[in-house]
Amino acid sequence: MSMICNTNPIRIGLVADEPIRLAGLASIFDQPAQQNHAQLLPVTGPLEKLLARTTLRYLVVDLHAFSGGVEALDAIRRIRPDIRLIVIGPKGNDELVMNSIVAGARAYLDLTAGPAVVRQAIEVVTEGSIWAPRRLLSRLIDRLLEAGEPSPATANPQLTPREQQVLELILQARSTREIAAELSIEERTVKAYVARLMRKTGVDNRVKLSMSALSLSLVQKKDASKDAETGRE
Repeated sequence: MSMICNTNPIRIGLVADEPIRLAGLASIFDQPAQQNHAQLLPVTGPLEKLLARTTLRYLVVDLHAFSGGVEALDAIRRIRPDIRLIVIGPKGNDELVMNSIVAGARAYLDLTAGPAVVRQAIEVVTEGSIWAPRRLLSRLIDRLLEAGEPSPATANPQLTPREQQVLELILQARSTREIAAELSIEERTVKAYVARLMRKTGVDNRVKLSMSALSLSLVQKKDASKDAETGRE
């Protein structure tokens, strides 16, 4: 399988409330990029200045820096709906994890996560995937399903066999890289299939794609209920 390596560096904004926390986050980027991964460059500064940088697409947010918690994430998303959030917060609060993802977080890490795990989560998010406990993603999909039915305009989309394979792997919490390896195709091809699936189901992210897939019975719901405690979409 031929893999295309992205050599363009990706800048990651960092938001924390204490200099020592900020220095700890910045140190994660000291190690060189892994094979087939772009170089990650930390960007620090006041939140308002980071959000004003339209070329900045990723933001690591330490929830301890905000008194509002999830409300702060909502505020960030209102200003920059295109930005992808990696959230660091308390451990053991499943409701906070799910609410953070609903508010736009692409990853949630607790304070016990080591530098290697944080960097891996950031890399997964820059690949276009979600990092969160798989059991919580399954519960989140259940919650979204209970919130409403799919739009009639997106009912019963016709999927090709390959699109069906990609969709089933998404519901198994596989990353873009893992799907590419499983199907022996390039990562950019996986991204193209994901984009096509989103267009067909009328959604704009993978969580909503999973919700639509289950509510439209495009795949069997049991595929989304893997019991692994940690993982990625």
